[in-house]
Amino acid sequence: MDSSSSTQEQFVTEVTENYETTCWGCGLRVLLPSCASAFKCGWCGAITDQNKKKPNLKCIRWRVVRDRCFVSVVLVFMFFVIFGGVWAVYPVVFSVSILCGVFHSIITAILSVATISFFSFAAFRCAGTPPNILWGSYPTVGKSDLENYTYCHYCSKPKSPRAHHCRSCRKCVLDMDHHCPFHVNGRPGTKTYNTWKSWWIALTWSIWQQRNMVIFRNEPFNGAKLLEGALFLLWTWLRAREKDFSIHFNQWSSNLIDVFCN
Repeated sequence: MDSSSSTQEQFVTEVTENYETTCWGCGLRVLLPSCASAFKCGWCGAITDQNKKKPNLKCIRWRVVRDRCFVSVVLVFMFFVIFGGVWAVYPVVFSVSILCGVFHSIITAILSVATISFFSFAAFRCAGTPPNILWGSYPTVGKSDLENYTYCHYCSKPKSPRAHHCRSCRKCVLDMDHHCPFHVNGRPGTKTYNTWKSWWIALTWSIWQQRNMVIFRNEPFNGAKLLEGALFLLWTWLRAREKDFSIHFNQWSSNLIDVFCN
């Protein structure tokens, strides 16, 4: 008699410790133990973390102002470096020849505008948001439609596993898509970032080599040779990284779109 009563009391105690809550993803009710602060819905796959607190709006505003001030300081520093270099170097360059001075002026203008523009776009341009997805009610959310999704308390909508909330942009953005100016055919920069980075390094190095040949060897500027040298350097790096030199350089360079997209 005592054992049956203790078993009944234990069963009642276990039931009273459970509580019922609602999944934010599909709206279905879930029965959870009291110690569970986070759970995953068995239907839609959404993850709910009840320990996360709502954001402090004052802290967000201060973070945005701080980031904008930091970017502005970096831009001012870049302008000082560019104009300081022009003021110090160009009298010497123009003393060599007018053609040499004009060549360096064009290269400096292109690289300066590109550097400042890319940095400004990366810092201030909208990074893009993940695609919208249906959520909130059981009929509209199918099985595993929100697999490993979490709820963003800043945006008040689902956040995919590949996304994170950028407080400066005040929205959720994808990982490598965030403030990345390198896009090929509308694709995000996750797969093409390393290739594009190698390309810009190779191009910059080739421009520097052409600059040295024009100044110190009095050779004429050859744009085709500059481009070919940059592509050949990029091909060497990529083939060495993949340890595969079976593809000839001419065949590889004739299909550059596939090279940068794959």
